[in-house]
Amino acid sequence: MTIRKSDIINKLSKNYPNFIKKDLRKIVDIFFDELCNALKRNERVELRDVFSIETKIRKSRIARNPKTNEKIFIKDRYSILFKTSKTWTKRINE
Repeated sequence: MTIRKSDIINKLSKNYPNFIKKDLRKIVDIFFDELCNALKRNERVELRDVFSIETKIRKSRIARNPKTNEKIFIKDRYSILFKTSKTWTKRINE
């Protein structure tokens, strides 16, 4: 199941009916913008007892194209590591 930003906003508006959807949309946008900016600065983002996200650099390497079997050079790049907390992992696996 995938969750879209609009789904999050709708759930928040149902749980908090005193907030305007426009304000909730701004809050969610600010949260995701700050998350992206922190990852761009190579900072670790951690929501205690929920999850942590951080970037890791993947070293350059030589790979091969499976169709043509030619060698390709792949540059250094960042990947995102997402890790759930122990309590969430326990709750998910129950």
